[in-house]
Amino acid sequence: MILALALVLIFLAVTALVIAGTSVRVLREYERGVVFRLGRVTSQRGPGLIFLMPAIDRMVRVSLRTVTLEIPAQEIITRDNVPARVTAVAYYRVIDSTKSVLEIENVLAATSQIAQTTLRSVLGKAELDSLLAERERLNEHLQHIIDDQTEPWGVKVTAVEIKDVEIPERMQHAMARQAEAERERRAKIINAEGEFQAAARLNDAADVISRNPVTIQLRYLQTLIEVSNNQSSTIVFPLPMDVLQPLIAAAQGRRSSVTDGSQRSSLDEALAAAREALDGAPDQPAPVEAGVRPTLTAQPAQAPPPGEMDE
Repeated sequence: MILALALVLIFLAVTALVIAGTSVRVLREYERGVVFRLGRVTSQRGPGLIFLMPAIDRMVRVSLRTVTLEIPAQEIITRDNVPARVTAVAYYRVIDSTKSVLEIENVLAATSQIAQTTLRSVLGKAELDSLLAERERLNEHLQHIIDDQTEPWGVKVTAVEIKDVEIPERMQHAMARQAEAERERRAKIINAEGEFQAAARLNDAADVISRNPVTIQLRYLQTLIEVSNNQSSTIVFPLPMDVLQPLIAAAQGRRSSVTDGSQRSSLDEALAAAREALDGAPDQPAPVEAGVRPTLTAQPAQAPPPGEMDE
């Protein structure tokens, strides 16, 4: 009798432990539990320790973590009739477990199907240039459309990203040629703008020089200093006749003031050589080696008759 009573107590204890084990659940922080009582949804529970009525309640776990949904590659034709192969990824999470649990087995498949259909319909209306350059705008547009369709299931689509766009190889070559032509166009425009700005600055410099003609002589001398640094090149530069005119005028003034015969004779010779240089100057200047200072060599001239000198 005592043995039978002990066995009954042991059986009841084991049964109680089994029932307690089946009626107690522990939910993590990112999990929620939807309890079905006799087939009806009662409430959302969790996280923490959950107690269920044995043989009456049944709990379904729902994860609230963000789920990454890989959208299969879609073959599309853009609005400008270019075939493309587009792959994308969507991120979603459950915000209302009581709604999503009713379709918990089909939420992933249904969301994927909606994403594929939306991807084909939206990207097929876009041009290739927009598809390649305006991905952020297209991503936001896709996210809003997919989110509106999945909201009744308690699913929130947080983002949609277009990962890769594959186009035919011949189209890639055409785009490369187009990009090259665009770069050349920009280079020509930049070069033309540089020439325009340089011409404007030269015009300003000409205005400054026209107000003070001495500046052109200073610039000429500065140029000679710059080109004389290179000893291995031949430099051809003109000798302005205006440089010699003041020298001739000064020599004539000095000749009129000189009375000594020897000095007057040497001045006459120098003046004659200068006049010959001015009268016989060639149209094209002769080359002058860099680093060599140009000189004027006076040709020996016969002294004028005494009568002409007195005159």
